[in-house]
Parts: sequence; C-alpha cells; structure tokens
Amino acid sequence: MRYALRLVVSRLGLAVITLLAVSLVIFWTVELLPGDPATRILGQDATPERVKVLREELNLDEPALERYTDWLGGMIRGDWGDSIVAERPVTDYVLPRLENTLILAAYALALYIPLSLTLGIVTAVFRESRFTVWLSAAVLVGTAVPEFVVGILLLLTFAVTLPWFPPLADIDQAQSLPDLLHMLFLPAVTLTLAMTAYAVRMMQSSLVSVLESDYVRMATLKGLSRRRVILRHALPNALGPALRVTVLNIAWLIGGVVLVEVIFTFPGIGQLLIDSIRNLDTPVIEAIALIFAAVYILANLGADLVAAGLNPRLRARAR
Repeated sequence: MRYALRLVVSRLGLAVITLLAVSLVIFWTVELLPGDPATRILGQDATPERVKVLREELNLDEPALERYTDWLGGMIRGDWGDSIVAERPVTDYVLPRLENTLILAAYALALYIPLSLTLGIVTAVFRESRFTVWLSAAVLVGTAVPEFVVGILLLLTFAVTLPWFPPLADIDQAQSLPDLLHMLFLPAVTLTLAMTAYAVRMMQSSLVSVLESDYVRMATLKGLSRRRVILRHALPNALGPALRVTVLNIAWLIGGVVLVEVIFTFPGIGQLLIDSIRNLDTPVIEAIALIFAAVYILANLGADLVAAGLNPRLRARAR
C-alpha cells in the first residue's frame, strides 16, 4: 500500500512541476508575440501619452517576471484577468466555451470507448478471417485521413446531399437532450473516427501479443472458456498501451478540436482560441493554453496510475 501511495504522490509532484514549467513557457511565448497590447487596443493613431497611460493600467510597465507571478497567482485563485479586446473577465468567455467543448468531448468519448474496444478485440481474436483483414485495412486508412477531411466528407454527405443532420452545430439552439445529440452527431462522429483508428491499431497489436503469451496458453490448456481467457486474463494486461492512446485522445479532444469546431461552426474553446489569436487577446490566449496543458498533464497522470494499477507486479507490491 505504501508503494502505491508513494507512486501517486511522486506522479502528482511531477505533474505540478511540469505544469509550472509549461505555464512559464506559455507566458514567455505570448510575450514574444509581435505588437504592443496597448497599441492594439487604442489603434495606430493613438498618442504616446494615451498608450503610456493604458500600459500602466494593464501593468505592462512592470517587469515581465513580476507580471508572470501575478498572472500565475491569479490563475490559481480563479482571477484570470480581463480580455483586452472586450474589457470583460476572461472567465466570462472561456468557461462557457469550455463547457460546450466538454459536452462535445463527452459525446465523442461515449461513442469512442465501446467502438474502439469492440473493434480492437474483434481484429485481434479473429485476425485470420477475411472480414478482419478488410476491417484492419479500413482502420489503417483511417489513421492516414485527417479529421478535417472526415468532417468535410460527413458534412457534404449527411448535411448537404442527405439533409439528415444540421450543418451547423449551434448548441445554443438545442431545446432538449435528443435535439442536442442530433445536432452534435456529425462533429462527435468526426472526432470518434479520428480517435478510434489509432486506438484499434494499438489495441489489436497489444492483445495479439498477450494472446500468444505463455500464461494465456496455459489458461486455455486448463480448460477455461475462450471468453473468460480473453476478458479476465488477456484484456486487462493488454489495456495499458490502449489506455495511453486513449489519454492522448482525451487531451487531443480538448485541445485539438479546433478544426472540427471551425468546420461545424461549433462555439467551443478551440474556436475561441482562433478568434483570440486573430485579435491578439493575450489574457484569453494564456488562459486557454494553460487549460490545454493542464488537461494534457492530468490525463497522462491518470493513464500512468491506471496502467500501474493494471500491472500485476504493482498490485502485488501494493499489498
């Protein structure tokens, strides 16, 4: 038990250190963006006096290190500053958009998890059948097709040629849960297909290796049913690599849905990031970038802990 607790504490400490390092990189990267925020707000025709006054109001005249500590402390307290463009709290923009993206991500994950597990097990267990060969080839093609291509094809097919689904994922117009699921179906399927291809390939490779191991063959020789051998002995030990791919997919769902949100005009955090970069709204850019980094780091932390929990040697040492 002490070993497991020590593992959790060490991983949490490493996650905090990594997040601090990433926050420093984010702040200094945004600092290097061309242009002065005060000049962007007031316009090129602003007088130097007005620019100086606004720089003092925005604390831009302070040293960069002091501004970094103030920004990081504010992020920890929940005070993310004000948008330079709209002069409103950053949380008023980021949190509603983040909620929308989380809804879309949850929908995609609800489709992705059972689909990837089922296809991974089928392609591994029945790997010599003709159907599985064709299915593996389709999965391989899916890994090479970018998500924006898949989204455009789905949009043209099921929203234009066959008007079964709305072309715009305007979540604010949904009146009920079925209406919401119908409206978000195409972007959710786009994300699901983009994630599933990689997960199935990893799951198939890992499960085939486990099925050919000595202890699985021994369990089969003892007379255990095929279903029990796969679900109780092979699958738990093959989930480690697939879990890591799933974690990367979760992180990508939060930070990599930008193209999908643009295609379907979805009011998510990715679309907000694009708009903020276009307007050089640095407080919003910094907040969204730090959220992406935190999600990615926490997702990897969860994957490490789950994979370690599935490891029989770690479970034995934890006892």
